[in-house]
Amino acid sequence: MIERWSRDQVLALAPDAASRSAAQKVAAPGKWSACGTTGTVVYGECEGSGARPYLACVDLTEPAYRCSCPSRKFPCKHALGLLLMWAADGVPVEEGAPQWVTEWVEARAERAAKEAAKIEAARARKAAEVSSGGADVGAGGGADGEVGGGAGGGADGEVGVGADGGADVGVGVGVGGGVGGGAHSGAPGVGRSGGSSRTGAESVRHGRVAAGLSELERWLDDQVRQGLAGAAEHEWEGLAKRLIDAQAPGVAGVVSRLVRVRAEDDWPGRLLEEYALIHLLAVAYRRRAELPRSLAETVLSRVGFPVAKEEVLAGPVVRDHWDVLGRRDEEQDRLTSRRVWLRGRGSGRAALVLSFAPQGQPLDASLVTGTTIEADLTYYPGAAPLRALVAARHDRGPGDAVRYGSGGDRAVRYGSGSDDAARYGSGGGIAARFGAGVDDGAGFGSRADDGAGFGSRADDGAGFGSRADDDARFGSGADVPARYGGGAGRGVGGTPPGVSPEQALDEVAGVLGEDPWTESWPLVLAGVVPGRDSIGGLPLHRAARDPWRLIAVSGGRPVTVAVEWTPRGLRPLTTWDDEGTAVIL
Repeated sequence: MIERWSRDQVLALAPDAASRSAAQKVAAPGKWSACGTTGTVVYGECEGSGARPYLACVDLTEPAYRCSCPSRKFPCKHALGLLLMWAADGVPVEEGAPQWVTEWVEARAERAAKEAAKIEAARARKAAEVSSGGADVGAGGGADGEVGGGAGGGADGEVGVGADGGADVGVGVGVGGGVGGGAHSGAPGVGRSGGSSRTGAESVRHGRVAAGLSELERWLDDQVRQGLAGAAEHEWEGLAKRLIDAQAPGVAGVVSRLVRVRAEDDWPGRLLEEYALIHLLAVAYRRRAELPRSLAETVLSRVGFPVAKEEVLAGPVVRDHWDVLGRRDEEQDRLTSRRVWLRGRGSGRAALVLSFAPQGQPLDASLVTGTTIEADLTYYPGAAPLRALVAARHDRGPGDAVRYGSGGDRAVRYGSGSDDAARYGSGGGIAARFGAGVDDGAGFGSRADDGAGFGSRADDGAGFGSRADDDARFGSGADVPARYGGGAGRGVGGTPPGVSPEQALDEVAGVLGEDPWTESWPLVLAGVVPGRDSIGGLPLHRAARDPWRLIAVSGGRPVTVAVEWTPRGLRPLTTWDDEGTAVIL
């Protein structure tokens, strides 16, 4: 029997605000001619505009959804309304489900078994390659935009049309695209070719990329020699197009974003830093044979070589209880991407699960903020692995996973528009990448005073300080674990373990030392307090949301906050109140 979800957990699955509103109107027993649950599946027949009712069901073990309505949103309002009634204990328990439900569940189980067999076969092949001498770091493996498979059957955004014309969606993870942190959108992942031989197509691509990056190096030399004052948007656009022609889409994406840097007040320093990082990538690609394997893989992925999803799933597995820290949706080039940040309780590892879909198509909704799942993750290769795929889940769905907070009926509360996207900043020098800038608004820093107020000036933003001298009033610093996965927060349930701002900086420094092109990284800060002073602290990103909600939760006391680090400051994701309830910011 799946543990019953809360109302807010159900609403968190909605693809948009309109679906949330419509679902609440549908969640009325009078609109359903029949409904029931077997403990793992919820199903029902909802009246519609036609003579025949809409058939809706939800497999709670993923979750996965099916409805015969014509809506292209998943989950649709009928599936959400059915879940709302179930969450309110308004759906009767039945011993068995109708045939149309069991056929759908069995078909999903069959697909899941086939996917598992493919993964095991891929792991066996990879083990055989390693035993026979290893695999090259090359340019093969998978096509750009390759669809990644998810845990529990079905490919991402899987839409199958049933006999009644309805569609069902299987939950999965990730289209291959990008690497590291903020560079994921629109940039394919790393590709690897098995064995020592290279195909002719791969050699041709490497030749094109080398020529394109050689031109890029000359262009950068000219820019620095002539000065930055003449930097023009049309030059970047033309260069980006030539890099796409040279089959280096990852570099092209970075160049195309330079126009955003040029529009900022501190653009000269940031533009020079971006030029330096692009030049470093071009040189690293040219000398990739001299690099350690993990760094060479990072370079290839940053340039834009794809990686096969099967190869990722065949890699080493990290099984852990993963805290779902937050998610963010972003629309770009007629695609919608979803970033979900995770942190392992035992391993302390960070992870980013990506999914992509054309606008209007479903995204992976299996990872719900404010839950902890037990799962196997496999990472994309690189010097500082971050992006991962969910290879298998060992819990029985978000409702059965341990939720933050000790109360079984405690709701996860949500702020307004938690899925809205905002652009990552970049650049600003190493100091800016560590969040040392005082002018960047709100921050996480050390506080000597007792004030927790929020200043009205733009450069006075709210900060979060670890108060070593206020233990009696604000709690002892002993409850802050020395590292992720250890200390008082270790285990499953409750507020996730965090680190101090200083320890967070050390972690980010280590990540940048391994992968200097990293643009985002998830952190959990413990024992920090909102305040006006950001001197010596970690400032918030200018595009971050209004911090009033975070300040209200803190009330001047230390809190635990999950954030996304970016070179231009932190983006708060989630905090936890006194009762351990997750509050999405």
